[in-house]
Amino acid sequence: MKDLKSMYSTVLGDPFPEDMTLTLGETKLRFAKRHWEVGGERKGLRYGENPDQPAALYELVSEGLELGGVVFRGPGKGLVSSAREEHMLQAGKHPGKTNLTDVDNGVNMLQYLHAKPAAVILKHNNPCGAAWTDEGVAAALHRAHLSDRIAAFGGAVVVNRPLTKDAAQLINSSYFEVVAAPEYEQGALDILMQRKNLRILKLPGLADLSVLVGEPFLDIKSLADGGMVLQFSFRNRILSADDFIPASAEKDGTTYTARAPSPQEAEDLLFAWAVEAGVTSNSVIFAKDGVTTAIGTGEQDRVGCVELSVHKAYTKYADLLAFNEHSMSLYELQAKAAQGEMTDVLAGIQARTQEAKGGLAGSVLVSDGFFPFRDGVDAAISHGVSAIAQPGGSIRDWEVIEAVNQAEPQVAMVFTGQRSFKH
Repeated sequence: MKDLKSMYSTVLGDPFPEDMTLTLGETKLRFAKRHWEVGGERKGLRYGENPDQPAALYELVSEGLELGGVVFRGPGKGLVSSAREEHMLQAGKHPGKTNLTDVDNGVNMLQYLHAKPAAVILKHNNPCGAAWTDEGVAAALHRAHLSDRIAAFGGAVVVNRPLTKDAAQLINSSYFEVVAAPEYEQGALDILMQRKNLRILKLPGLADLSVLVGEPFLDIKSLADGGMVLQFSFRNRILSADDFIPASAEKDGTTYTARAPSPQEAEDLLFAWAVEAGVTSNSVIFAKDGVTTAIGTGEQDRVGCVELSVHKAYTKYADLLAFNEHSMSLYELQAKAAQGEMTDVLAGIQARTQEAKGGLAGSVLVSDGFFPFRDGVDAAISHGVSAIAQPGGSIRDWEVIEAVNQAEPQVAMVFTGQRSFKH
């Protein structure tokens, strides 16, 4: 190819029809293809997951669906798929499939975080960082960004409150590809539009996400042979701290019961479990004071996922020290140290990171699946975790509860009573 960069800026034409009908028994679901008038041209998606994959976005426009006595989300409740020209405040390089699915997964998590101003930063359809706080959307965004500023580079920002000027300044201080909010306060758009390639979406439904909770959608997974798996979408049963189940198990006539979490621990577990709904399994999330401190995604074994998360946390913590104190990334500092420069600075940052346990001390941990052995729990406890939430249901639940009870200080544990896998 003469110009490799051109593939990323080309808008592919798509051969997909203007409408699509899915027939399920007696119900016909009709979808309309989404177009936008951008720069005087009628455009659909830029491309699919990769630049050589034509793609189209469809919105459900007629007929509702009820299966097994459960009513699914119907027409008129769209968010990303319902975005019109007036919602695409700035098209930037024009969105592709990955931009919109990142925003969509932000919606997925934020529906469970509607009680407070919240922000999620996503990359490759996984959250880099998330936060919620009564202090406002700018504070939530700032904390979400600081939890992993490396991964956030080039990501998508999704918030559930009107975006303020302060939040817009934070977005402009780094590089993001997409921002989505229910509304933009006066002056915020002027700041954001300084980044000409930034895609800016106004999705009013982000202000009313509580209506989505408990109302599933039809989740369709396509197989490599062209077949499909249909399922009810995940419905989070943990909507308040009271929904957690006390962790208890029996073994050989002995009952093992874990300490209940404190109110602050329970709130952090509630927050982390909401974010867990958007993380690719096998996964765990560390969180503290309403902010993710580490997110482990897509690992094949649970203890390995904990260990990867811990490694990421230590790396991000050291990077933040280097950036805040010396205006350089950890990797830039390591490169200088390899040349014999700033070796004492690097050693000092590494020592402080170890002392602070990578910022994990006092965090809570949630796991999308049960712990089959206590090794993952022991690994988390060794880095200062104070409370854990996990589905429960393992034949070794007693052993896992014994691990938290043996910890000094004792670690709390609750069960969610449901798994949160996302494949």
